[in-house]
Amino acid sequence: MILLKNATIVDDSSNLNGQKRDLLIKNGKIEKIGVSINEEKAKIIERDNMHVSIGWIDTSVSLGEPGFEERQTLENGVKAAAAGGFTTIMLNPNNQPNPQDQSGIKYLKNVTANQAVTVLPVGSFSLDQKGEHLAELYDMQRAGAVSFYDYKHEITNANLLKVGLQYTSSFNGVVQSFPQNKDIAGKGMVNEDIIGTNLGLKSMPSLAEELQIARDLRIANYTKGRLHIPTVSTNEGLNLIKKYKETAQNVTCSVSIHHLTMSSNELESFDANFKVQPPLRDEEEMKQLYKHLSSGIIDVVTSDHIPLTIEHKDLEFDRATSGTIGLESAFGALHNLIELEKTIELLTNGYHVFHQNRPTIEEGQFANLTLFEPETSYTFEQKHIVSTSKNSAFLGKQMKGKVIGIINNKKAIWNE
Repeated sequence: MILLKNATIVDDSSNLNGQKRDLLIKNGKIEKIGVSINEEKAKIIERDNMHVSIGWIDTSVSLGEPGFEERQTLENGVKAAAAGGFTTIMLNPNNQPNPQDQSGIKYLKNVTANQAVTVLPVGSFSLDQKGEHLAELYDMQRAGAVSFYDYKHEITNANLLKVGLQYTSSFNGVVQSFPQNKDIAGKGMVNEDIIGTNLGLKSMPSLAEELQIARDLRIANYTKGRLHIPTVSTNEGLNLIKKYKETAQNVTCSVSIHHLTMSSNELESFDANFKVQPPLRDEEEMKQLYKHLSSGIIDVVTSDHIPLTIEHKDLEFDRATSGTIGLESAFGALHNLIELEKTIELLTNGYHVFHQNRPTIEEGQFANLTLFEPETSYTFEQKHIVSTSKNSAFLGKQMKGKVIGIINNKKAIWNE
């Protein structure tokens, strides 16, 4: 039994939004919400300026296990997610083997069951993620897959995307299509701008993203299937989605927190932690992405968490692997950029986008909660990283707000 004392509720769907309340949680359920609750047998949690919201969801998380346990095990990934305030994560098919049938999804569901953090597997869109033949989409959804995605692989075959969207629309499935045209992108690893030119690195024009998004939107309009475009990094890409959304509701998108808070200026240090995919864009592009946050065009902000060992990152920039971890820093980095209620909205919209039941802060409901203190400012350091891999682009960056802990699945995890 847990008693949360004097917690400010942040939930724009509740009439208690912005009000301080005590919450008594018993057997995993919110038994009582009141101005002053006394329960001698309960573990009392009380912190200065403690806030509580529904549990946060990260829609793009990669972990090492199965296949690359040295990068991050499922157990460690759950701990990192909890430290970052996430009660639910969507696990990308970025492993060996990648789930592409019912058994692969069931394995991930079974091995991550009974954790404080709910793990929702994402299945491969095509067999072996080669973009030639559809994976077993319907069977995977029945087994618990929440989406289908050839992670960071372009769907080059337009007809395969068309058929996939038509097929999944019959059972309300969500297809993700990575926004990058392979032919235009080539072997580019940084944005096409003056920074990349001066550094002598192979560049990738924003056109590669915009062309793919334009194509995918046309296919989505034709099929009426549910399409999610992950980790959009360009202003024009978001403008295309904005125009599409004016007449249709079957497309959503996400942006990673590092694209909102960092630009290609970071590359001048040749630090491979800033090598990500899509690449960091120039300063002006980053500012334009920020403007879209308040417009409602960006449905979700994600950490796009990718753990990589030192052997993948401590290399020359062109040989290093793309990716940064971000579970532990997502809230602090995003809240340092925008106001609190918008931050929480962007960290919880994933429930709606991927057809998951949205938690509520109501008596009688199971507790799926994130507790945090929103005002503390600090610099993100190695000591804040729980992940086994330490490849964070956020080291040395300013954060605002700290996570106190999470309650979910009849379990609680508290940060020290």
